[in-house]
Amino acid sequence: MTLRIAWGITGCGDYLKESIGIMKELTGEHNLQVRVFLSQAGETVVKWYRLFKDLKSSFPATFVEKSPNIPFLVGDLQLGKYDFLLIMPSTSNTVGKIAAGISDTLLSNAAAQAMKAKVPVYIFPADQKKGEVTTDLPDGKKLTLTMRDVDIEAVDKLRKMPGITVIGHPDEVREIIKKHLEGKR
Repeated sequence: MTLRIAWGITGCGDYLKESIGIMKELTGEHNLQVRVFLSQAGETVVKWYRLFKDLKSSFPATFVEKSPNIPFLVGDLQLGKYDFLLIMPSTSNTVGKIAAGISDTLLSNAAAQAMKAKVPVYIFPADQKKGEVTTDLPDGKKLTLTMRDVDIEAVDKLRKMPGITVIGHPDEVREIIKKHLEGKR
């Protein structure tokens, strides 16, 4: 019983390294079938953090967005080829689009179509709490960012959308995978 996961990565560097590490660990522990879908900005940021080679070697089925329908992720989601869609980490841009019903990118379109097909969507937005957040830059330096109200409001809107679960930290994926594996037994 293999769990099939479509994992989207957007152009968010916050928790990127941790997200990749957790997914590598869980794939090894549970023999998961993970296909990675990078937004165009996701590819840029993964390369900026010098994680692209590691991502591709750990997850050979890695695809980069060419358009909202290329690669044709939505078709596979609608046909039930994945147990769930995970977007981790997610930018405020992707969160805002999904919350507003805009589906003009690969991952915002995938989320919209997954919800229509009743495929669970899990999303980890980096910008989800008021205040300041300190993140690591590729060179190891720290950067402090102040969260905007509009981004927090979009995350709150996502929390109310049927079919979407907002996760507070990438570690929560462990319980999500455990729940889905138990559901397959």
